[in-house]
Amino acid sequence: MRASKGALENTPVPIKIKLSALWASLMFCYIYGDYFGLYRPGTLKSMLDGQMGPLGPTTQGVLLATALLMAVPSLMVILCLVLPPAINRIANIVLGLAYAAIMLMSMPGAWHFYLVLGCIEVALSLLTVWYALRWPRQPAL
Repeated sequence: MRASKGALENTPVPIKIKLSALWASLMFCYIYGDYFGLYRPGTLKSMLDGQMGPLGPTTQGVLLATALLMAVPSLMVILCLVLPPAINRIANIVLGLAYAAIMLMSMPGAWHFYLVLGCIEVALSLLTVWYALRWPRQPAL
């Protein structure tokens, strides 16, 4: 005789895990966008000539600024798990909005693959803000 099967369990995911996963997903899109961008004609030649696209000449300062810009979302993967809720919430709102804005500024005139990834990145950033704004609160005593 066949045993009846119940509905699949939908285990609630803690907000910190959701936010961490959103930042990790965002970073994958950043990495793929940068990687695919290497295949555009002339990109590697420009890099060998010491140019960083719209950022101009490759200098230590430009590389440092770019590294810091990309380090923040990478660090948010772990910071979402370890920061206290109040700081965590504010950081996710502020940084989520900032990175959505940065992405929107970099999209005009971009190739189609970049526009698709850019739209996904903006959606992930805004979803991060939305989850942070809706951070669950403990019941008042």
